[in-house]
Amino acid sequence: MDRRLFIQQASLFTITLASAKILSACTSNADNSNAAIKEINFGVLSTESQANQKPIWEPFAAAMSQQTGITIKPFYVTQYAAVIEAMRFGKVQAAWLGGKSYIEAAKIANVEAFAQVVSADGGRGYYSHLITNKDNPITAEAIAAGGDKYVVKNAAKLTFAFNEPNSTSGFLVPSYYVFTKNNVDPKKVFKRLIFAGNHEACALAVANNQVDVATVSNEALSRLENTNPKARQKIEIIWKSPLIPSDPIVYRRDLSDDIKKKLQTFFYNYKDTQVLGEFKISGFVQAEDKNWHTIRELEIAKKIQETQDKENLSEQEKQQTIAELNQQLKGIK
Repeated sequence: MDRRLFIQQASLFTITLASAKILSACTSNADNSNAAIKEINFGVLSTESQANQKPIWEPFAAAMSQQTGITIKPFYVTQYAAVIEAMRFGKVQAAWLGGKSYIEAAKIANVEAFAQVVSADGGRGYYSHLITNKDNPITAEAIAAGGDKYVVKNAAKLTFAFNEPNSTSGFLVPSYYVFTKNNVDPKKVFKRLIFAGNHEACALAVANNQVDVATVSNEALSRLENTNPKARQKIEIIWKSPLIPSDPIVYRRDLSDDIKKKLQTFFYNYKDTQVLGEFKISGFVQAEDKNWHTIRELEIAKKIQETQDKENLSEQEKQQTIAELNQQLKGIK
């Protein structure tokens, strides 16, 4: 097992350092008024390494800068939590988030979604997968049994990698559909469970036979065909999730209407197929917060199941918590 994958403790240290840097930057740049904004830091999620991100993002950021008249600087982070914290403290003013990270950012970072990604085939969604190495002895049996069913039944013999806890397709969706719906706690059942940190790391862990099974999005697998085709050829998909709402583009609510309008105009009208093709998408459409209610419902449903399984709660406490969660579900409109 590659020791780099054992990052659960290191991740906490990374986030702490990132948060400290963000706070320091915000303290030294206290004037965060719209009048003072000459450039926008645009948050880029860590779906893969920065080395692979930069060649894709730099032409996109340059086009955004030219068309909005505002300098756009990609803000690369190694943890989902870091971009949320950066937006919370005004270090990052806009970002391309995932559904789950957006839900968290909407709670604490004063952000709103204004655009949604459209996939290369024109859809507004994507998928989570469970993957194995084609040469792994479990692969044929997993496909025959149904990948999710096989993983649940044989978890005690398997090593497994999630992306990271703020990932939609790398954690929330497979957690709910594969484990929660089958009354299984993934933290307790596997021979070894790790959080690899991003989609690329999950895919490479499988390709290099460092884990038996991992989570990944179909979009990340598509990108891997370009960045590491040999690794992609080693990977077999054994489970496909229901459709997940595609990614939101967000900005801080306290940006001026003028800046918001410039960003909206850019995203709603940007059609450079060569640049967009690198992202494996066809463009962006207008969107609003309710587009990601499905993610909110998944999170609450998962919490309900977890509450039912808690052994340290009395039946009365369980029913009270579940009633509160059901009330939250009703409030999603």
